[in-house]
Amino acid sequence: MLPATGALAQASCGGDFGTWRSAMVEEARASGVGQAGLNAIASAQNNPEVLKRDRAQGVFTLDFATFARRLISQNRLDVGAAKLKQYASTFDRARAEYGVAPEVITAFWGLETDFGGYQGDFNTLNSIATLAHDCRRPELFRPQLIALARLIDLGVVPRDITGAWAGEIGMVQVLPEDYLTKGRDGDGDGAIKLKTSAPDAIMTAANFLQSLGWQANEPWLIEVKVPAEMEWYDTGLHEALPVSEWKARGVSARNGTLPDNPKTHLLIPMGRKGPAFLAYPNFNVFLEWNQSLTYVLTAAYFSTRLGGAPIFNEGNPEPGLDQPQMKQLQAKLNADGFDVGEIDGILGAGTRDAVREEQRRLGMPADAWPTAKLLNAL
Repeated sequence: MLPATGALAQASCGGDFGTWRSAMVEEARASGVGQAGLNAIASAQNNPEVLKRDRAQGVFTLDFATFARRLISQNRLDVGAAKLKQYASTFDRARAEYGVAPEVITAFWGLETDFGGYQGDFNTLNSIATLAHDCRRPELFRPQLIALARLIDLGVVPRDITGAWAGEIGMVQVLPEDYLTKGRDGDGDGAIKLKTSAPDAIMTAANFLQSLGWQANEPWLIEVKVPAEMEWYDTGLHEALPVSEWKARGVSARNGTLPDNPKTHLLIPMGRKGPAFLAYPNFNVFLEWNQSLTYVLTAAYFSTRLGGAPIFNEGNPEPGLDQPQMKQLQAKLNADGFDVGEIDGILGAGTRDAVREEQRRLGMPADAWPTAKLLNAL
């Protein structure tokens, strides 16, 4: 494991990039980064394409069923199964040391980079410098820039390393701070090579997931059947109930049984007539990896498929809203006093919460799934 970064002073975001870059060099110097890392920061360039990508993450406008079908192909399932066999001994070590199920690591590996096949071709130094300079999320990316400089200074990664537009590196797409603090040498060669070594990537992902709170030998997601009528307001991530309570309300496993747990969430991502899942505490770790419910539900479901679960039942959900309709709904909700965040046409947590409240107020099933009927009622 590599040494962690120290506390950082904050450089002002925005303004002239060269002036900001010089200030970042001094911050890095004060935090103990050596000359190679300082030279790297001094050479960083602003990349407008990164900001364009940051503001246009349109894939998350898809509903869960469409997104899951698109990402979880039979080929991806087959390759995932092959990887589980090929690296069985490494996965066994990862489970023994960190308690993380092999299929969970494999799901992230498959979704993030198609098992290392495409890791991104953005210059990581330029991407992170661009995002650290931008005023949207500088508090996230300034420490990442210092961490990347430290990785370069230590010789762990080259200055011209490439990855995703948002700065993630390697087969399982970790940010530089996590590379620095959670990186593991899985193949025993004395180096941590997350772009080229599957064992390194597997052990690093397991270490990272455990650090986020993964509980060994506990479930994360189980598909369920729900009754035609129930108190839908309690579904979603805002309300955790015991499994016994969900059972009392008519929820049952679609296949097998539901292990007891005091804090579980009933997830109906496309409303009461669509797919339904019971999320256990380990599901929260998926949310720490990525903030999009659609993405993490797909990742969690993909991992259950790799573990032998059948294809989920899509049900017969009511048609959702297209992106212009979703923007119209978000604008109306904001005007009515809700805070749904940016009007982007994406069904995020803020929009779901507001929809649930308005459905309840209007006497509609409060399942947080926005429909044309709700939009018209508002």
